[in-house]
Amino acid sequence: MPQLRGTLQAGISLADLTWFRVGGPAEVLFLPADADDLAYALAHLPAEIPVTVIGLGSNLIVRDGGIPGVVIRLGRGFSEVEVEGTRITAGAAVPDVKVARAAADHAIAGFSFLRGIPGCIGGALRMNGGAYGGETRNVVVAVEAVTRRGEKITLANADMGYSYRHSSVPDDLIFTRAVFEGRPGDGEVIAAEMAKITESREATQPIKSRTGGSTFKNPPGTSAWKLVDAAGCRGLTIGQAQVSELHANFLINLGGATAADIEGLGEEVRRRVKETSGVTLDWEIKRIGVPKGA
Repeated sequence: MPQLRGTLQAGISLADLTWFRVGGPAEVLFLPADADDLAYALAHLPAEIPVTVIGLGSNLIVRDGGIPGVVIRLGRGFSEVEVEGTRITAGAAVPDVKVARAAADHAIAGFSFLRGIPGCIGGALRMNGGAYGGETRNVVVAVEAVTRRGEKITLANADMGYSYRHSSVPDDLIFTRAVFEGRPGDGEVIAAEMAKITESREATQPIKSRTGGSTFKNPPGTSAWKLVDAAGCRGLTIGQAQVSELHANFLINLGGATAADIEGLGEEVRRRVKETSGVTLDWEIKRIGVPKGA
């Protein structure tokens, strides 16, 4: 790949790139310069080499054995935010909160919910990220992506196949940028909404801990944290991993946890919830890579 402009590094630990601060190395870590560079790399990468994409690492467990193949992390070349009227264009690496702030600065309503999602736009697009009554699918107009073969494509909202915390687009599509549409609003009202979300998060979530955000999806008609609480799991620990005392749908790395500790704790919570309520909780946190020794 003589025309590659991004950086390639072998054996880089991914623990520092995740909010849990756990996980093994990437066989190869690739930071593309921009969407063209990403498309060039994928077009020339042999099809048998696996590709994994990570964002800010906020909703992610990287297993202790690391990730084989190429891990792609989008950075500076995917961090632009542009505002025109009530339309916002944002790169996939832009933190969700930055888009919420841009909307507030331009008195665009409909984006305050992004203040409550501790991730980046790429993750919000992939998972239909939502919080505080809002969802990504409510504001998406179009999404730009690169296929595993290096083709640049554009998807409309209807092409994303959105449902609760899920999109049905192929897993190997890499989102690079998206266009969102809000509506005219009152800047002071929007700022107050965001301040209320910030206050609520600080009061009810362990945001200053090593955590990965909401662990399990809310089952229909109830909240995951209520089921976890009813199963007696609040404060439960395995190794240095703990179910948060503040919010029972958050797992915490107390300092020396392994990825196996955290994932094992989550599975134990799922087992106890199933035993006590009959409900099978679905993971919201993504778990990728291989166990240590695998």
